[in-house]
Amino acid sequence: MVRVLCCAAAVLISSIALADTHNITAEQRRELIRRAQIWRHTDVAAMNLRTGPQGHGAFPPDATVTCTYHDEKFAGASPKFGCTIDGHDRVKVRYGRDNGEIFAGVAATRLFWALGFGADLLYPVHVVCHKCPPIVANGAPTTTDGDTTFEYAAIERKMPGIELEAPSVGPGWAWPELDTVEARAGGAPVDQRDAFKLLAVMLQHGDSKPDQQKLLCVTEKVGKHDLARCPDPFMMVHDLGQIFGRSNLRSSSDVGSTNLREWSATPIWKDAAHCVANLAPSQRGTLVNPIVSEAGRKLLADLLSQLTDAQLRDLFAGARFDEKPGPEGTSGGGVADWVDAFKKKRAEIVSARCIG
Repeated sequence: MVRVLCCAAAVLISSIALADTHNITAEQRRELIRRAQIWRHTDVAAMNLRTGPQGHGAFPPDATVTCTYHDEKFAGASPKFGCTIDGHDRVKVRYGRDNGEIFAGVAATRLFWALGFGADLLYPVHVVCHKCPPIVANGAPTTTDGDTTFEYAAIERKMPGIELEAPSVGPGWAWPELDTVEARAGGAPVDQRDAFKLLAVMLQHGDSKPDQQKLLCVTEKVGKHDLARCPDPFMMVHDLGQIFGRSNLRSSSDVGSTNLREWSATPIWKDAAHCVANLAPSQRGTLVNPIVSEAGRKLLADLLSQLTDAQLRDLFAGARFDEKPGPEGTSGGGVADWVDAFKKKRAEIVSARCIG
């Protein structure tokens, strides 16, 4: 086991830590989205899906991270708390073996990263929290010195960039807004946008309310008053916890997050003949049964086909899927089961043709 007692020295880029949101007008937001990017080319076959992105702020696999509890409110119902490493590196910690999001989020964010799509990143770790209150500890082992150990946890790191938000519109962006991106204005072409949608369908990203997505200015040196002229706006997914299950109306975690039975039984296509992808509505979801172009299907198929069996095993083993219990105490499935389910879904995408 790797033990990380102090890692703030590695966190030198402010955008990797918890970031502030910078305000823009609704009109500026529309213009930035019109020319936004959503994908970057990566060498898919060379990406290490077990370790994930390395560098400033990264944690090695199976690291034990010691931090001090920081009282901070986060959106969403899944267990999470704020913690400070070495006095100034503030992080968001998701925790709990029954919390499917710490497993699904790790695998999904690493898959997005490997394929070239944007997402915040999760690192699977063990956390020793100093001064965590009893309501957070919730029965986890705690020493007389007030140190609580969370064996199953994940620390979030932000995708580098400046978060942009128009207060009159609200946080994030809704998936239909991808259709307002214009390639002729410098924005992402339709094949990338449709591949993005189809990847969300493949993973069953049903909890797609606007604040689950973020608009970034990737160039961090842009001044506060020049954000409307950001040269590289980027649309990314902020939260991928409700994933690897089945999209459902109430966004139930038991059904929608790290549920092999539900995920493997959910087909990619609702209407394969007309390339209508299969993503059932949720109460606040903004992506429902999207129609996918042949160019978008082919791009995602080409990207997914570059993933090797070894990478897929690393993806699910590194995210500890074999340690996640299934519904009502059943087995959550082994790594080989998850790899097999992934490959079957990939085959559905590869074998389809979106003509007409």
